[in-house]
Amino acid sequence: MVLQIFDGLIEKVKGFARPRRVIVAAAADEHSLEAVLRARKDGIVEPVLVGGAAKILEILSTLNAQVPENDLYDVPDADEAAQKAVALIREGKGDFLMKGRLETAQMLKPVVDKEIGIGTGRLMSHFVIFESPYYHKLLVVTDGGMVTYPTLEQKKAIIENTVETLKALGYDNPKIAVLAAVEKLNPKMPETVDADALYRMNLEGGIKDCVVAGPISLDLSLDPEAVRIKGYKSPVAGDADAVIVPNIHVGNALGKSITVLGGGRMAGIIVGARVPIILTSRGSSSDEKYLSLTLAAAVSCS
Repeated sequence: MVLQIFDGLIEKVKGFARPRRVIVAAAADEHSLEAVLRARKDGIVEPVLVGGAAKILEILSTLNAQVPENDLYDVPDADEAAQKAVALIREGKGDFLMKGRLETAQMLKPVVDKEIGIGTGRLMSHFVIFESPYYHKLLVVTDGGMVTYPTLEQKKAIIENTVETLKALGYDNPKIAVLAAVEKLNPKMPETVDADALYRMNLEGGIKDCVVAGPISLDLSLDPEAVRIKGYKSPVAGDADAVIVPNIHVGNALGKSITVLGGGRMAGIIVGARVPIILTSRGSSSDEKYLSLTLAAAVSCS
């Protein structure tokens, strides 16, 4: 199954047997609570709120909403709220995490702590999925938010995280494009060297359950007409499910191009930990946070 638009993902999650429990750290954030309440109304999540109870209740009041007393933990300090949220996951009281009104570093510190965290020993990477009016299905871009300058082994791990996450969403054999500016291996361009190595790993069975193309340019990854003109041969060409970017700057710029210039929508989670983690920016819209909740709920059900 390949997802065409976010509505398909939303309907899939609405059909689950039970809502997923989301632990929101530093939950006194209006956009986050709006998104959580919308997802609760749709039967997607049940929220567990950690943070300053007085402020959370004030925001809930303005939104004409309530949560059960047992699902509200009064932890006003942001660092302590993050620690408590992670502890609740470790105790099995939630299916995934969401960052509220705190810095990303504050959220990740207890996540990666070897004593109290929820790491698995695997690389954690940023999985973002976009709906664009100019592409025929949802598109994953990774990693534009977590791993800054990935090594070859880290790129392999990012692909494995991406494939595992797409399989959790119902994909059978995802098509993965490893981006570069050109399609031929050039020793003076390290991005092409890594892309060729990842392509060969896939051919030789070192990267499983997907089809990898690389090095491949963005237009050949997504545009069938460019594929026809250039004669590039690959089942990924013009039909990629995911593009692997060479560094965080390319991923960040590509993602913002899709949303800011291209009118796209996005949802993002961190994968590779024990549970999905929503780390949207404090400036992210309520809609982006709602879609990220839906994505995390879908992945956590696998």
